Amino acid sequence: MKKRLIRIRIPLFLIALIVALACIVGLVPNAQAVSPPPDGGYPGGNTAEGQKALQSLTTGGFNTAAGYFSLFANTTGSFNTAVGAGALDVNIASNNTATGAAALLLNTTGTNNTANGVDALALNDTASGNTANGAFALFNNTTGSNNAAQGFQTLYSNTIGGSNTATGSGALYFNTSGEDNVAVGASALVSNSTGGGNVAAGTARACLQHCRRLEHGAGRFCPSI
Repeated sequence: MKKRLIRIRIPLFLIALIVALACIVGLVPNAQAVSPPPDGGYPGGNTAEGQKALQSLTTGGFNTAAGYFSLFANTTGSFNTAVGAGALDVNIASNNTATGAAALLLNTTGTNNTANGVDALALNDTASGNTANGAFALFNNTTGSNNAAQGFQTLYSNTIGGSNTATGSGALYFNTSGEDNVAVGASALVSNSTGGGNVAAGTARACLQHCRRLEHGAGRFCPSI
C-alpha cells in the first residue's frame, strides 16, 4: 500500500512574516539596553519622577508625572501628563495635560484640559475642554469650559465663562462670565466682563483710536482701556 504524500500550502505572506520575526528575534540578544536603566516606571504604564509624584495612584494607567507633588492626589485617573512642581496636584480625572509649575494645580474632575505655562489654568476645578498656553492664562477659571487662551494672562479673570477664544497678551483679561467672545490682539476686549458674542481683532488701543476716528474725535461712545 502506497503512502500518500500530504502537501500543505503555506501562504507567501505568512512565510514572509515568519522570516521577519526570526530576524527580529535574532537581533534581540545583540541589542544594547540603556545604561543605567531608566527608573520611575511603574505598573499600568505609569511613570513618576519627583517627590510625592503620583503618590496616591491606585488603578489609574498611563499617567506621566514629573516634578514635586505632580499628580499627587490622582488615584484612578488615566492618560494624564503633568510636568512641573504641583502640576495637576489634586487631579482625580483623566486626559489632562499640564506643563509648568502649578499648571492645572487645583483641577479635580475636569477632563480634556491642556495647560502650558506657569499657573496656567491653576484654579480650574471641574471645567473641561479648556486650552491655556501662556503663563497665568485662564488662571482664575473654575467651571468655565471650552475656552481657548493663547498668551500671557489671556482670559486671566475668567471664572465661569465658556467658549471664549483669546489670542494675545492680556486679551479678555477682565472677562468673568461672558461667553462666546473672540478677541485677537494684545489686550483685545480687555474691559469685557460679562458680555457675550463679541468679536474684536487688534490691540485695545488701536480699537479705541479707530472708534474715536469714527466719532470725529469725540469718543463719547467708545470703550475705555
